[in-house]
Amino acid sequence: MTQTLPSPTAAEVPFNSAFQRSYTTDGLAGEKLKVFESEFVLDAKNRAARFRVMGNYTELEQEITTFRRRLLTYLLVFGVGMIAINAAAILFGLQPLRRVRNALAMVREGTAQRLSGSFPTEIEPLANETNALIENNRRIVERSRTQVGNLAHSLKTPLAVMFNEGRALGGVKGQLIAEQAFSMQKQVEHYLQRARVAAQRDSVVYRTPVVPLVERMIRVVGKLNPQVDLSLSPPSQAIVFAGEREDLEEILGNLLENAGKWAKSAVVVSVGVLGEENKEAGMFEISVEDDGPGIPAEKAREAVRRGRRLDETKPGTGLGLAIVADLVNEYGGIMALERSAMGGLKAAVRLRRLT
Repeated sequence: MTQTLPSPTAAEVPFNSAFQRSYTTDGLAGEKLKVFESEFVLDAKNRAARFRVMGNYTELEQEITTFRRRLLTYLLVFGVGMIAINAAAILFGLQPLRRVRNALAMVREGTAQRLSGSFPTEIEPLANETNALIENNRRIVERSRTQVGNLAHSLKTPLAVMFNEGRALGGVKGQLIAEQAFSMQKQVEHYLQRARVAAQRDSVVYRTPVVPLVERMIRVVGKLNPQVDLSLSPPSQAIVFAGEREDLEEILGNLLENAGKWAKSAVVVSVGVLGEENKEAGMFEISVEDDGPGIPAEKAREAVRRGRRLDETKPGTGLGLAIVADLVNEYGGIMALERSAMGGLKAAVRLRRLT
């Protein structure tokens, strides 16, 4: 049985000037067919023949849809691949800068003296200039130390002579000369210390572990003050001071000496890291508390003035807290004198730490 495909009339789908037209119709299996139709005149009697060429339009759409999906998949894979390649190239290209950063961190922590390693041609001038800057800073520090040592050596003998002559002279005048010579010697040492600290302030090559130094200083001061119970409240983590060991010894030694002098029976030393939410984040605190008479709040500022002694009955030069205040200031730290919960003085210093 012959089946024919439905065809629209010429009125529904007209022919063009070339006697051609196209339309979509349903196939025998219910599929969509695309039909191209053309009429040709066969002879003078105007007899015509109509030719139809058709194709499965549904199958074509499916092929187009499949092609689009494949194309989108390929483009997506290509895009992800290009992103991954670019990311890898950027990470690889930044690797030399990461090595420079790590090398600078080692210099800042004091585990290295200069930037070492091989760097690309583009980065090598930066590494060379940084090494030159570090070396120049080291030369400045060494030159300052040399000058400080020369000055100390040149003043040591005249001051010693004046001190000995004053003691030999005896009497009120001799005692006055000896006391003034001793005071001059302490002040010279104090200012030489300040000059040394100022020369190496913010240096990137000094690091001092805090807790071992504090423990050793407590043992030393404990032997000098056997009547006082010295205890330490240690931190929960290791702390490294961004400065020289001698300077931290000078700070802590003066605080412990002052506390041991005034304490009745106990001195407590606390060391801790300041919280990140604190405005002094990146610093640590050492506090020394005693159960002595303490310092009135209105006289706390006067206590750190150079050579000022609030109680003349105790031996001393009045330079201890002043030296601490100046050293802490040179390192960009903070010093505070407060009333301790033990009833005496609480001297707290905050200094920069290495992280």
